[in-house]
Amino acid sequence: MRIHTIPVGPFEMNCYLVADDRNPQCLVIDPGDETQRLIDTIEKNNLVPERIINTHNHVDHLLRVAEFKKHYKIPFHICEKDLPLLESLQEQALLFGLDETEIPEVDSFVKDGDEFQLGDLTYSICETPGHSPGSICIFFPGHVFVGDVLFQDSIGRTDLYQGDYDQLIKSIKEKLLVLPDDTIVYPGHGPTTTIGQEKKYNPFLK
Repeated sequence: MRIHTIPVGPFEMNCYLVADDRNPQCLVIDPGDETQRLIDTIEKNNLVPERIINTHNHVDHLLRVAEFKKHYKIPFHICEKDLPLLESLQEQALLFGLDETEIPEVDSFVKDGDEFQLGDLTYSICETPGHSPGSICIFFPGHVFVGDVLFQDSIGRTDLYQGDYDQLIKSIKEKLLVLPDDTIVYPGHGPTTTIGQEKKYNPFLK
């Protein structure tokens, strides 16, 4: 399994490119900014983007998705519960002093339990609301991409649109902490961690 982590934009949001070891097709997770830098990384590594899935739709994860999608002409997927956030993209950008941008067209919605094939890999979608209504995690064997639900020694903020602290903690405990301790966690910002590490040390999960 090949995973490329590219922190982009003023919030240093982690975009992920995921492929198996034997095929060029890759899943693109949260291509929120710096489109040309993402394109350069894709071309340098001889990857072929297959689809975009956003873990949620706050502006740092969404700002340049339309530009990236148009370049590669690939489908874009979100959880339908985050559609109001996607539709508020211009307002979100204005709030943070960012340039106006285009709202990307959603090709289809993903939901809890959906499975996809990527080369020899199978991955699945898990709804984990709390940071936003439609926050999702993307599960590969031994790996989970969590957006802004969980961080190393921290959790996602819940003071933005329809954030819910109790719901976030419930999502983490019921959907993530049940995974094997050696599962590698790839957050939307900052370094990777593991489920075991967060069980043991994360002060929000005591």
